[in-house]
Amino acid sequence: MAKENKVRIYNRLFFKLYLNYAIMLLVTAVLICLIFMKLYYDSTMDNHRNQLERQALKVSERMTEFIEYGKTDEFLEYLSTLEEINEMDVWTIANPAAVKPMGENLITNTYEEFLGSEDYVDYAKILQSAFGNVMDNQTNYDEIYQMQTITVAVPVYGVNRDVVGAVLLKSPVEGQRAIISTSLSLIVFSSVVALAISFLIVIVFATELSLPISRMRVTALELAASNYHTKTGISRNDEIGDLASTIDVLSEKLLENDIQRKNLEQTRLDFFANVSHELRTPITVLRAYTETLIDGVVKDEDKIAQYYNRMLSECKSMERLVGDLLVLSKMQNPDFAIEKEPVELIQIFEDIIRSASTIAAKKNITIDVKNDLPFCMMLGDYDRLRQMFMVILDNAIKFTKENKTVHIIISKTDKIRISIRDEGIGIEAADLEHIFDKFYKSSLRQNANGSGLGLAIAKQIALKHDGDIEVESQIGKGSEFIFTFPPYEVD
Repeated sequence: MAKENKVRIYNRLFFKLYLNYAIMLLVTAVLICLIFMKLYYDSTMDNHRNQLERQALKVSERMTEFIEYGKTDEFLEYLSTLEEINEMDVWTIANPAAVKPMGENLITNTYEEFLGSEDYVDYAKILQSAFGNVMDNQTNYDEIYQMQTITVAVPVYGVNRDVVGAVLLKSPVEGQRAIISTSLSLIVFSSVVALAISFLIVIVFATELSLPISRMRVTALELAASNYHTKTGISRNDEIGDLASTIDVLSEKLLENDIQRKNLEQTRLDFFANVSHELRTPITVLRAYTETLIDGVVKDEDKIAQYYNRMLSECKSMERLVGDLLVLSKMQNPDFAIEKEPVELIQIFEDIIRSASTIAAKKNITIDVKNDLPFCMMLGDYDRLRQMFMVILDNAIKFTKENKTVHIIISKTDKIRISIRDEGIGIEAADLEHIFDKFYKSSLRQNANGSGLGLAIAKQIALKHDGDIEVESQIGKGSEFIFTFPPYEVD
């Protein structure tokens, strides 16, 4: 068992939980960070591009006004001021395909310059879109600026709303990249802090999950070692708490079973001791008489006959004891079922009273029966019920003094109730809780010849008939045995 406790760190539940959650959190944090960085980058670039397009549209509108009002001489000065203020390049290009292109004093570059230059050949594409009355843009690396730039092309309209040229605005994104870089640094820092906090939460969560399981493991090992008093000591309102409660219930059941096993073992030992004790006396008597007869010590015929009668009596006693043991063993077997049929209790008592009257007459004892019922039916075994009532009635006569009365009352309400009360010596309080135990006999002389199995058999017969026996007794006043059974209703 000690070897089982040596679990390597990477095989422990805490480590596996922590590692799995840590990897999950790390992957989630990295994915969220990358997605957020991408979204923020795209959003920043889109905002800068939209701002540049709005500026290009304003320049295009001003150029259109200059063309309509003939103030073209003032445009180049306006353009120069615009470039200084916004720190961007502004190019105006005439549309070579226009019916009436822009004037020379409005042009900063020609379309042919863009077509003939390797550095500006990409701009020709968006210029062509602008000449086609479509605003266009592109983002690329500029060799002149040695950085990435955004270029926007917007059409310029003449008097008749013809596209006479285009405005090209180019702005470096280095400043935007600095903003993005700073923002991304904050995002990464926030992600790292959040990840660290999440790791701490994972540690707490994994600890709360693994510690109860470890405690339940220790409890299970204690139960395996037959220490059934151990408990998990876990009180939680979740599945782990339910599992811990189940283990505690298992501990209680194992403890109860262990106690029951010990009691059964003690009962078995007591049973064999009692059987040995009960058989020792008759066997000793039989041996003594047999040896005497074999040795020829006794010569008198009457004495020999007396020995034989005593030996026969002891054999009958042993036969009765063995029979009682077989009956009791059968009754205590949970799988043994009595074959029940409708039985008339009045008839059973008439039968046992006839048998008991002979014994009662020897002591001048009266058997008084009170019964107002025309009949009283129940499901049961006639012979077993007769045996049960006969045991109680026989004891009542045995322990009742001469010239007294034994009372039998049969009544019925929701259950059948039978009372057998004697006017005998009574039962000691210390003996009351043991009178239904096997081989239990009080020290009274009336019990000298008994086996101590009669009341135990009677109790088992009552239980097999879904009934019960209760005893009430007072010293010097007598004892009352009360039977209760479910009735059998005749349709």
